[in-house]
Amino acid sequence: MNLPDYFLADLPPEASLSPAMLGEACRALKNNRERFLAHRSTDSLIAVLSSVASHWLEPSSHFRQLALERGPLETGFSRATLARGLDAFFKPLTPENFRALLEQELGHRHRLDKMVSSEPEAAANRAAVGTAPEFLVHIAAGNLPNPTWMSLLLGLLVRSAQFIKCARGTSFLPRLLAHSIYEADPKLGACLEIAEWQGGNEALEATVFAEADCVTATGGDETLAAIRQRLSPRTRFLGYGHRVSFAYIAANLLGGLLPRRLVSRAADDIVAWNQLGCLSPQVIYVQTGGALAPEAFAAQLAAELAEREESEPRGALPVEAAVAIAARRSFYEVRAAHSPDTLLWCSPQSTAWTVVFEADPLFQLSCLNRFVYVKAVASLSEVLRSAEAVRGQVSTVGLAVTSDVEQDLATELARWGATRVCPLGQMQKPPLTWRHDGRPALGDLITWTDWEME
Repeated sequence: MNLPDYFLADLPPEASLSPAMLGEACRALKNNRERFLAHRSTDSLIAVLSSVASHWLEPSSHFRQLALERGPLETGFSRATLARGLDAFFKPLTPENFRALLEQELGHRHRLDKMVSSEPEAAANRAAVGTAPEFLVHIAAGNLPNPTWMSLLLGLLVRSAQFIKCARGTSFLPRLLAHSIYEADPKLGACLEIAEWQGGNEALEATVFAEADCVTATGGDETLAAIRQRLSPRTRFLGYGHRVSFAYIAANLLGGLLPRRLVSRAADDIVAWNQLGCLSPQVIYVQTGGALAPEAFAAQLAAELAEREESEPRGALPVEAAVAIAARRSFYEVRAAHSPDTLLWCSPQSTAWTVVFEADPLFQLSCLNRFVYVKAVASLSEVLRSAEAVRGQVSTVGLAVTSDVEQDLATELARWGATRVCPLGQMQKPPLTWRHDGRPALGDLITWTDWEME
């Protein structure tokens, strides 16, 4: 299957973009939005988006097949990793979940259609409607497709025309989703544009920034700060910066058959998208005093990752990433040779996976790409003291604790600054209603108009 040239990113690699081309594309998007999108009902949009998601889950979907066939070469992810990632992303995109998202964040499923009242508003004789930016620009990160996919879908749900700028060589999966929307509803597809160019092209970026009502960006904190400085004060900016995640396993779950299940769940979180997302655990903290010691848990996790490499291989890495892993491994090989408090397990003749056990609980940034630390701790309080350096930057904490303490520990984590707590094994599978970085995905886009009635 060859993709038609609907988007700028479909052009041949040798094609060059100019500010004039981008300006014309932005104006066309705004015109198409007014004609085809601005007046669509929420229910009709939900029907299209959930239908597109459903088709992506079907083995016969030509877009799914193309993602699995060409994806390994285009993205570096193995076919098995892509298949798992597609299922995890598209399964929650149901009509019921879209409606739940609207009700959670806007108080009413028809808040974007007309003036409506929630129960408290009706009691106060008030109503409100939400309106979204006419034109959204997304500056996409290149490591994972999920944030870009979600931004695209939610932008359509709120009726915004959208320009998605991808880093050079990273537009394949966003393009596939956009093409699948175009095939399902060409008028909606005409409200999307996808382009890619090397970052730092200020002439191109200035063109789309000048047209934008709202800009979203995912990337490093310095990148976000630089983008913010280039925007008009009237342009809304939503930046999603560097985040890390970790897991915590309680000692009283480390007996009987439970450890095997926990090892499998931890591996799920590490293997998903090769640990590249901000939701992936870089450190797994294991409480001491259980039937299975933290270092024994690390050994079992290493064995599980070795098995996963057979069934779900990581895939090839850029040279610089492989070199970074090899260098980090060498450091821990030396340390492990001289200290019983450090142990190392790794894939032979490759950088496919690495497990480092350390008695020192200090939070340590991973190389990613299935490189994980297992650290011994006495309690969750020790975890939080050890992770103080990344406080305020923690996205997700995966918990494996008993139900009688789960709520108390989740509350403790929330007050410390974590923005999401979930069961171990679900870290890379947030629900559609997840508040990204603790912020409402739809609410951040919306401008409210209140109506106070007599």
